[in-house]
Amino acid sequence: MLRNYLKIAFRNLWKSKGYAAVNIVGLSVAFFVSVFLFLTAYFQLSYDSFHEDGDRIFQTYFFANETEKASRVDVMPFPLTPAIKAEYPEVEAIARLMNGSNVVSYKEKSLDKQIMLTDPDFLRIFSFPMIKGNRTTALNDQNNIVISQTMAKSVFGSEDPMGKRLQLGIDNNKKDFIVTGIISDSPDNSTIRYDAFIPITSFSNYQTDKDKWDAMSHKVFLKLAPNINQAAFESRLTSFTKKYFQENIEKLKKQGAKPDERGDLFALRLQKLSDVHFDTKMSGGIGAPVALVYAVMGIAFFILLIACINFINLSIARSFTRAKEVGVRKSLGALKNQLFIQIWGEATLICFIGFVVGMILTYLLLPTFNATFQGKLTLDYMLQPDKVALIIGIFASVTLLAGGYPARQMSKFNVVDVLKGKVTLKRPGILRNSLIVTQFTLSSLLICCTIIAVQQVDHMRNQPLGFQKEQVISIPVGSKVNGQQALKRMRNTLANDPTVVAITGSGVNLGLGKDKSTSRSVMGFTYKEKEVSTDWLHIDYDYLKTLDIKLSAGREFNPAYASDSLNRVIITESMAKMIGEKDPVGKFFQTDTAGATYQIIGLVPDFNLYASTSDKKPITMHLSHNEDISYIFVRVSPKSLSGSMEKLKNLWREIAPQSEFTGTFVDENTDSWYKNEERLSQIFSLASGIAILLSCLGLFAVALMVIEQRTKEIGVRKVLGASIPSIVFILSQDFVKMVVLAIVIATPLAWFFMQKWLNNYSYRIEISVWIFVSVGFTAILIALATVSFHSIKAALMNPVKSLRSE
Repeated sequence: MLRNYLKIAFRNLWKSKGYAAVNIVGLSVAFFVSVFLFLTAYFQLSYDSFHEDGDRIFQTYFFANETEKASRVDVMPFPLTPAIKAEYPEVEAIARLMNGSNVVSYKEKSLDKQIMLTDPDFLRIFSFPMIKGNRTTALNDQNNIVISQTMAKSVFGSEDPMGKRLQLGIDNNKKDFIVTGIISDSPDNSTIRYDAFIPITSFSNYQTDKDKWDAMSHKVFLKLAPNINQAAFESRLTSFTKKYFQENIEKLKKQGAKPDERGDLFALRLQKLSDVHFDTKMSGGIGAPVALVYAVMGIAFFILLIACINFINLSIARSFTRAKEVGVRKSLGALKNQLFIQIWGEATLICFIGFVVGMILTYLLLPTFNATFQGKLTLDYMLQPDKVALIIGIFASVTLLAGGYPARQMSKFNVVDVLKGKVTLKRPGILRNSLIVTQFTLSSLLICCTIIAVQQVDHMRNQPLGFQKEQVISIPVGSKVNGQQALKRMRNTLANDPTVVAITGSGVNLGLGKDKSTSRSVMGFTYKEKEVSTDWLHIDYDYLKTLDIKLSAGREFNPAYASDSLNRVIITESMAKMIGEKDPVGKFFQTDTAGATYQIIGLVPDFNLYASTSDKKPITMHLSHNEDISYIFVRVSPKSLSGSMEKLKNLWREIAPQSEFTGTFVDENTDSWYKNEERLSQIFSLASGIAILLSCLGLFAVALMVIEQRTKEIGVRKVLGASIPSIVFILSQDFVKMVVLAIVIATPLAWFFMQKWLNNYSYRIEISVWIFVSVGFTAILIALATVSFHSIKAALMNPVKSLRSE
């Protein structure tokens, strides 16, 4: 019996090659796109989920309900961790974590690595697999180091690293460490990335900052004991906050701040580990917005739904041509269940072929997908049991929905009516119209979202950054070179080069370069009883000239003034506003009571230092010959732009032969600020294109079904004198009405969702009504173009042929 069913199924598919081809193409495209999108979303949602007891792991952050708006900061002072550990026994483990990078030296090797500074409890909180060593004692001594598997191979090769001595640092600042453990590499879905861990007590400024409650420098993670509730523990932290941060609370009161709904002006709170990756505000935009992840899942579902609707429409359209076959089989004794299995089997076969083709496309297009959407999917990842189960689940759901319904309807045909040629479906109009409206609602929604997302990205790109990003080259110095010396040598070498306009250095890059590194230093202090928080930016001479930032008042740093490198600063207008000074040049302030007194010598307009999606933050620029220069910026003349990169690369080989040249143009670096928005617009563009394509296939099928049912009506109208344009109008108007209804439904949905998305941006577009008007006209034109093929063909048909059977 099964063999017979398969033989009939293949015979029917071969007989209706066009029908099979349309279905297979539609399903294969839907399968491979939805699998990509579902797996991408699944990957994002799996971040940090591999840790044991992950529901008991939290990151601490400070909440302040300031007068303008509430703020959250996840950098902590050094004494906080030991204080919590001593005062709260319900904290099972707590560890500080500080980002770092360093040069690792072993024998003749010298490599740049990401060395994280932490506490011994880190290995008790997080369950990164320990390959060698004891996780409870591996970081107990100040000269211990735990290295990753990759670092073990790159540094020690085939040697056993355990107990070996290596050095961290450069020149005369090298320090010995002993390898006491090997830990597995951090998975791709881990928020914490590392090459090695060393005790945080080995940090150079640890002894001077270990008792300072206002020196914020690192993150803190803790693990609560079983059965300890997060909300209850946060309420217990209220007394801790009042004990150690009473000064912060009093300052907020003086500013007129009011407690939030939980009664807090200033509080220490916990964030679940599972939420850390998605919190783009505290991570500085490094993570993925959770809205983007759910948008990807929604789009994948929409595309699958449209493909299922197409399959149902095509199957129902074809059921009218197979009605007599069903009637004959029933008259010969075929049972309803047998007919259902046969017809559903054919649908399953089409779905299976579409699925196989879709999986082949998935395999072939995997590198392209990863490159386009910055994905990290691999074939091994897709073949994991839970991923295979997800893919099979998608296939089974589509088969049951798209194949089961038409098979059930066809198996219920009445034998007598079918053999008389009177085949009908109960209430076909409601089903057909609902499917068309659903398809075009989803398609119109995606098109509207695509246009708005693209416009927002373009708006952000065109938004003034406050500096000239063109013709500026950014060179990461790296850990192997002294930045101050490299900058000095480069200045001396290029001093008389007419193609070089200006050279400067800074501790912070603009955008994200090839080193994929970013850092931020925030200074908080009190100025005339006002709480001040500012980005503390280390720069060198000619910074404003190199980036073409104009002075609003005062002067730039000048080598002629020795005090400029000691206690002089240049501030932005937002910083002047924060300290409440309309004419700040010449004013003095102290960062703490025991610290140096700084004098403001210059005022510049606001500029974006870290991202263009938020307000321009207050920035204070200082100059110091003792602090590291991490990046060198070179402005070149427009005429020499093409050869400037190669010239600097050759010069870098002379200045720093031990360090790789990874220079990039600043305008390329700042493109990283828009990566999430660009990714979203790309996904929407892909999805809307596929949705329109699949919707047109579905509409094509429905038009065929309706016109086949109205063949005799068309013949009668032609005999009675109806013109071809009038017949085309009659056949098309119902479809146009449904498309208009779909647009009416999609417009408020698109407006609502995109308004919520745009509210996340300080610099945003206003949604124009013309977007929806243009999408509406486009959808109607596409629908008319799709339907008109069958309408014109039917209108041109000889009425004698259509009425011959009457």
